[in-house]
Amino acid sequence: MDAPIPFLDLQPAYRSAQKDIDAALQRVAASGWFLLGKELEAFEQAWAHHCGSLHCAGLANGLDALHLGLRALGVQEGDEVIVPSNTYIATWLAVSQCGARPVPVEPDPRSFNLDPARIEAAITPRTRVILPVHLYGQPADMDVINAIASRHGLKVLDDCAQAHAARYKVRPVGGLADISAWSFYPGKNLGAFGDGGGITTRDEGLVKQVKVLRNYGSERKYHNEVKGINSRLDEIQAAVLAAKLPLLEAATNERRAIAARLLQGLAGCDLQLPFVPHWAEPAWHLFVVRHADRDGLQQRLAGEGIGTLIHYPVPPHRQPAYAELGHADGDFPIAEAMHREVLSLPLWPGMSEPQIERLIKAVRASV
Repeated sequence: MDAPIPFLDLQPAYRSAQKDIDAALQRVAASGWFLLGKELEAFEQAWAHHCGSLHCAGLANGLDALHLGLRALGVQEGDEVIVPSNTYIATWLAVSQCGARPVPVEPDPRSFNLDPARIEAAITPRTRVILPVHLYGQPADMDVINAIASRHGLKVLDDCAQAHAARYKVRPVGGLADISAWSFYPGKNLGAFGDGGGITTRDEGLVKQVKVLRNYGSERKYHNEVKGINSRLDEIQAAVLAAKLPLLEAATNERRAIAARLLQGLAGCDLQLPFVPHWAEPAWHLFVVRHADRDGLQQRLAGEGIGTLIHYPVPPHRQPAYAELGHADGDFPIAEAMHREVLSLPLWPGMSEPQIERLIKAVRASV
């Protein structure tokens, strides 16, 4: 049998920037300064610029980015935040960490993203924020979502954890909402060597609040203005991310080229392929298909040495962690159907042409 095709291989990304990454690690080690230093400041400036935003605050992980972003927007106990019914649970957990209630809204069946046409029916006097997710790296329809928020006096925080270098109507994702939350988990399109996260915003007041919240609620050492947490992107991770950032656009273009090959090669077979609106330039963090016999398809591909993953097998409203909300099977049928049928195929920069051809051939033979 041919060598297995892993779902994800991070080694090509490291090799492409190895010289700069290794130099960055040595530079931080020699500096003797490991938190809230020059490496973080440099990355924050570079990432804000890349996102078409003005400010960035580096944080310990993507969940903290969502949580502190919501806190900076004033979300507190008893409030409600509109979230997608189809997302990773971190989107909901951030709301809960504020003492607020996540209010799920179903996705558009084609894009998998929050359906703007369903948002207004979910707004109540307790609603404070709309929290769309650019799921799988596909931009949500932000102009429409922002217009709804404006009509109702709400704020928007977009979850960009999978959308590094995605574009919405030519504009970069990361400068389209009041606050944008990022994850730099190693498997992301721009990934650190451990956990990492951050926010971008055009509002200087909001970024200042997040920077205070990330550092125990302190702007000045040993003086604590608010009850904050410890959530700081360390100098090593910031230096690694800054070293990899110049290659992000080329890597994203490679992802787009591979996605185009898969869309072409899998056209006409018994799969629901990703749908891309004409105004979207996805980051292709994931290439997600739908199939009625998803589990069988995954097993057949595994037998051919093809790695796949399911993003995600259980929707948030059916997780035991959210049993107290009282949601039952059938409450969000669109999301539930997606979670029964979605399968993520391999897609990563560095995939060879023979690997892509073999993947297409294996999928077509397995559906």
